[in-house]
Amino acid sequence: MTGPRVRASRLGPAFDLLAAADAPDGFVFERASVGIAGTGGETVTEPDLATLGPVLLERLRMMPGASSVAVGAIPFQDEPVSLRIPSRAARRGPGKETSLIEILDESGNVATFVPEPARPSGIPHEAFTDIQLTPMPSPEGYTNAVRTATQRIQAGELRKVVLARQIRVDAERVLDPLLLAARLRAVDPDAYTFVAPTPRGVMVGASPELLVAKHGLEVRSNPLAGSAPRSGDPGEDLANAAALSDSGKNREEHAIVVEAVAETLRPFCDELAWDPEPVLLPTANVWHLSTRFHGMLRDAATDVLQLVAALHPTPAVCGSPRAVARALISELEPFERGAYAGPVGWVDADGDGEWAIALRCAELRGDQATLFAGAGIVADSDPEAELDETERKFRAFLDSLRWG
Repeated sequence: MTGPRVRASRLGPAFDLLAAADAPDGFVFERASVGIAGTGGETVTEPDLATLGPVLLERLRMMPGASSVAVGAIPFQDEPVSLRIPSRAARRGPGKETSLIEILDESGNVATFVPEPARPSGIPHEAFTDIQLTPMPSPEGYTNAVRTATQRIQAGELRKVVLARQIRVDAERVLDPLLLAARLRAVDPDAYTFVAPTPRGVMVGASPELLVAKHGLEVRSNPLAGSAPRSGDPGEDLANAAALSDSGKNREEHAIVVEAVAETLRPFCDELAWDPEPVLLPTANVWHLSTRFHGMLRDAATDVLQLVAALHPTPAVCGSPRAVARALISELEPFERGAYAGPVGWVDADGDGEWAIALRCAELRGDQATLFAGAGIVADSDPEAELDETERKFRAFLDSLRWG
């Protein structure tokens, strides 16, 4: 008898990562066909991420053989954190090489893996009716919350806060996380498509925002803040992008995030560089102001979970100062965020990994879905404009949910 170990084998380059997550506990994290998907395995839980990181990495490094991984979604608020070491994980790197990582039991056995083909998206269901949708808070309640936040900011209590809304959807059918993920991936393949089980359901989304990635000594981050709608009319679309680039309100919101990410990453890095001016990033439905960070770590022993713990939550999803913004979010949002706006991704035994922020997402539970959308609030935010931003994000996701 021997202890558990890890075995790796090759999969074909056309293998669809969604096929490796076809189970109730399936996980997917994929961008531009690169990423990880897995099922089964053991869950490691600790009171917080700072405690979980060393325990989890020690567990991963106990497994000789190919590099094992841990995956999952981390809550936005301070609460116990769980990540899963899947018993099977399909992993595809930038060169499109795809490996199947399997954890063998003490006898060296593992059940035969026969991946299911990804299910076709088929024909979309009818659009949801108003009676199937329950907003929380109401539009009026949200604009009132924005007014309160701007008053607090103008009074000098804080610089920025991100306020979110929910829409609860009674779909009247059992929702399929993988069908929804396939649709989200088709709409925006450059986003981080993810499927992540949570204590309350399954979080499914397509996030445009990289919190942090670490590969060897290299570290990257790509915070986004400030947005404008896309348009099917090319002239209007370019005008929206130009207006976003020139918007003092949006540039201030973005600058707060950039300052915080730079301040957080600098102590970890020998070298750290970022775009001197925000870059316009187009997604399927929204223009964003984007800043790309690239650095080289000072200490090779720094693992990606240390960076996640230091960065989360950035002002892109929380506010500044962090503690004051979190307190105001708890006061003004009439729901718990759960995994929404928290990190989602993976880490391997080398401490490398990639973590996005769980945005543009919904939590599925049988025939119910809870959609999330937020907006960054600064001193001169207009409540009606911030409400419209959340409504546009909801409309785009509701359309994709018709394929789920």
